[in-house]
Amino acid sequence: MLEQGSAARSTSFENGAIVGRTEPRLWTPPLRELTPDTSFGFDVVDFADQVLGHPLDPWQEWAVIHGGELLPDGRPRFRKLLILVSRQNGKTELLVVLSLYWMFVERVSMILGTSTKLDYAAESWMKAYRLAKGVPDLRRELSHKGHIRKANDGKVLWRADAEEVDAESGSRYKIAASNEEGGRSLTIDRLILDELRQHHDYSAHDAAVPATNAVRDAQVWALSNAGSDKSVVLNDWRDSALHYIDTGEGDHRLGLFEWSAPDGSSPLDLEALAQANPNLGRRIDPDALLGDAKTAMEKGGEKLAGFKTENMCMRVRIMDSAIDGEKWAECKDSGDLAAVRSRVALCVDVAPDGQHATLVAAAVLDDGRVRVEAVADWSGPDCTKQLRRSLPGLVVKIRPQVLGWFPSGPAASVAADLADRKRAGWPPPGVKVEEIRSEVPAVCMGLAEQVQSKQIAHSDDPLLNTHVTSAEKLRRGDAWVFTRKGAGHVDAAYATAGAVHLARTLPPSVGKPRVVVARPA
Repeated sequence: MLEQGSAARSTSFENGAIVGRTEPRLWTPPLRELTPDTSFGFDVVDFADQVLGHPLDPWQEWAVIHGGELLPDGRPRFRKLLILVSRQNGKTELLVVLSLYWMFVERVSMILGTSTKLDYAAESWMKAYRLAKGVPDLRRELSHKGHIRKANDGKVLWRADAEEVDAESGSRYKIAASNEEGGRSLTIDRLILDELRQHHDYSAHDAAVPATNAVRDAQVWALSNAGSDKSVVLNDWRDSALHYIDTGEGDHRLGLFEWSAPDGSSPLDLEALAQANPNLGRRIDPDALLGDAKTAMEKGGEKLAGFKTENMCMRVRIMDSAIDGEKWAECKDSGDLAAVRSRVALCVDVAPDGQHATLVAAAVLDDGRVRVEAVADWSGPDCTKQLRRSLPGLVVKIRPQVLGWFPSGPAASVAADLADRKRAGWPPPGVKVEEIRSEVPAVCMGLAEQVQSKQIAHSDDPLLNTHVTSAEKLRRGDAWVFTRKGAGHVDAAYATAGAVHLARTLPPSVGKPRVVVARPA
């Protein structure tokens, strides 16, 4: 992965003070030297300075010069551009200048600006309109009648061409919300996808991006700060661009310019902040940003995740994580339940789509920690059938003190079998079958607290690692449970929380040790 140029690796200073990097940390290299003949970005820089009287910041100049790279046949080298930069660094201003350049210099037929909400797209549109109205030469090119119109769908339409006022001529700048309708039925020359991190599926992408296919020299500019695991479009574009940067293979017409802090950077690392904030020390006060960083560090959780994504442009897998992933990793302590055979608790849970189920064992160790181990898991459309078939034998083998499940959740699909005390041989002698009902928030929050205080021990099982660290908070007033939406399967997280809860509430163990709990190879 390329981090190009010394600016991405060393501190920059102006008058003895640290300032943000002009050059991004990660970027797609040009195919040839960039000059006024090989990049339209130089014209954009001159247009902003000499016509608009609104000079670009150094990083913005870098972005338009590299993003404006031309192929030998005159088409833009990049058909799609992904620009990642922290908030408050002027990405909206960059879009405003580009939009006016496309309208008044390139005179393209259709510019579509999209954002997560129509109001956000309208904000950039209004800034462009006001800036153009403030320049006499541009103001004369706006039609005296109808330079602002409402389309049938209620979206604002703005054209530039004083001679023609019909909707089929001139250059139009239309705005839309990022959804399954934005861009459909249009032919788009220049497309702006603002806040790409909020595209949690491809519906908005598929409505707008294909509308550029019929335009030979079309460009899509997507701008955002970093996202999470839910930012599927951003993540796919970034992965594809990085693959090309690393290998030289793949889509050479997809560009990435990323101003971001290196993975693992501390929010208090001013040099890391400078890599993610190109306007640090210019428009952004370093002391103010460090103050926000300290607050985020103190608050932790969602506050810290938000700072990392918005102010450090670092991808955070889960924005509102239920379990601290770093603390969970610190709980790793390879071992087994052999020494605590007589006080094992089991809990089973099923994913809401019925495609996965997990059985987890837990027991309180002599030092007061609770060891958790995944006993078995089942996957596929018949996973509940597999569970019903396997569970009785596993319970007979392990002979736990208690077997629990959450009857108000997806495990209700197997509740009848679990609760059927009239079935021959079920439950096995000495095994209590228990429903975990009203205390579900307390059970989930209890696991988080136990992990935070390092009162959990686990053997680094990949299944538990994935489910536990992928669980987000689904808030219920002041309490919360693990979310079952948008984070994949988290049934192992529920089973772990339930097993820990049952193990901690068991009475002191009596009797002889029972069999060792071991997950089948």
